[in-house]
Formats: sequence, structure tokens, C-alpha cells
Amino acid sequence: MKTSRKSKLQIGILLLPGLLIFGIFTVYPIAKLFLMSFFEWDFGSMFDQQFIGLENYREVLSDEYFRTSFVNTLLYTLVTVPGQMVLGFLVAFLLNQITRFKIGYRVLYYLPVITSWVVASLVFKYVFNTEGLLNYFLVNVVHLAEENIHWLDTRWGGLTVSMLLGIWKGIGWNMVVFLAALQTVPKELYEAAAIDGAGAWKKLLHVTLPSIRGTVLFALVMLTIGGFNVFTSVKMITGGGPGHETDVVLTWMYHKAFSTGEFGYAAALSFIITVVLAILAVLQFRLMQRKEG
Repeated sequence: MKTSRKSKLQIGILLLPGLLIFGIFTVYPIAKLFLMSFFEWDFGSMFDQQFIGLENYREVLSDEYFRTSFVNTLLYTLVTVPGQMVLGFLVAFLLNQITRFKIGYRVLYYLPVITSWVVASLVFKYVFNTEGLLNYFLVNVVHLAEENIHWLDTRWGGLTVSMLLGIWKGIGWNMVVFLAALQTVPKELYEAAAIDGAGAWKKLLHVTLPSIRGTVLFALVMLTIGGFNVFTSVKMITGGGPGHETDVVLTWMYHKAFSTGEFGYAAALSFIITVVLAILAVLQFRLMQRKEG
């Protein structure tokens, strides 16, 4: 019993610094933010907060700009998630078939993943800017356009550029995930399918994809959560403009918190998105349970 108590005390002492750091820098800010969402908390009332209940949540849900940003986030997710998964799987499938220069190809496709979001966003902004590289090429080199195209000055143009960046950045991550999954598929299954007369397409549909179903579900949910957390690319490329038409949820929250000083509104918005992400996490858990069942 003494040994057990001594071991527990040692474990507690070892865990204490980590728990303190977690409590101070994670638990306390979340709790404070949750309380802020029920108060009128802005630059003008920072030292004289007024309790307003669910008013911030009502304001968020009735805000036209929030609805626009939520739709933009949803569209971004619906486009970039399938794009990353399909292209990432295609690259992984091709790399799984070759034997020479495999490591070099992996590094090449993974470079965008480790590239800074800020740097990549600035490069894309330079390419697609009205006076940028793409317009110069179209107007002065191949003469496919008579004047510069305003790629980033419209809602759909700005969102499209951000989506292209998101897909380009995510192919390498998906490649690594799917390549690892493909290497776990037993070769005996392919041999049995070949004996039954299955071609390459049928092997893909009836052997490969069912064998990596768990990985597909994992990538789907993780990328969906990542899509709802898009921020840097939109902030750097369009800044939410013109007229907040390209804002996503996080850029709109940033604007309300640090441009207009409406911290209560931003806090309520953050917890609404937390609920959405929690639902996605539950969806992942249930899908994985169904797979195992």
C-alpha cells in the first residue's frame, strides 16, 4: 500500500507541470471565452460588461455576413475535400506501382504540405493578382485575353483561388496517408481477383477501396474539420473582400474580434463552430463504429 501511494504521488508530481500549463493556457481561456459569449464585451464596455444572455448567439445566427461566411466555408470544404482526396489517392496509387525514384516523388509531392501557408498564399496572390503573373502570361505571351482579368476582385474568383491553394497544399498529405494504407492491402486479394478474371478497374473497386475504407473515412472527416478551419489563405489572398463576400467563418470572426472589437459576438461565433466540429467528430466515431461492426 505504501509503495502504491508513493507511486501515485510520484505520478502526480510528474503530471502537475503539464496539468498546470494545460489549465492555464487551454482550460482557462476556453472557460473565459465561454463566459464572454454571454456578455456585451467590446472595446467600449471592456471594464463594464453587461450580461445579455443568448443575445450574442441570436445576433450571430441572424447576421447576414455570418451566413455568407458559413456558406463560403461550406463551399470551400465541399470543393477542397474531394479534390484533395481524389488527387491524393491518384498520386498514391501511381506511386504504389513504381519502384524507381519512389522516395524522390514522395518528397516532391509532400513539399507543398510543409510550405508555409503565408508564403504559399502570397505566391498565389501574386500569380492571380490583376497585375500578376497569370494575367501577364494571358495578355502578353499567349494573347488569350485583351485586358487583365480581375481574379481576386469577385466572390467566386477569390474563393476559387483559395480553393486551388487548399487542394494544392493537401495533395501531399493525402498521398502519404493513402500510400500507407495501400501498402497494407494483402497481395493475396489481388491474386485471387486476378484468378477470377478481374481487371484493373474491378480490382480497384472491389479490392483496393474496400480494404482502405477506414483510411478513407479518417481522411474525409479530418479534411472536413480542416476545411472549416480555413483562415490564413483567405486572409492573405482576399482579406475577405470585396465587401466581406469572400469571408469564411474564421476570417469573419477575426474581423469582429479585432477590427470592430465585438469580442462577445466573436466568442459566441467560436462556440457555434465548436458545436459544428463536435458533430463532425461524433460522425467520425459512428462511421468508424459502423465499419468495425
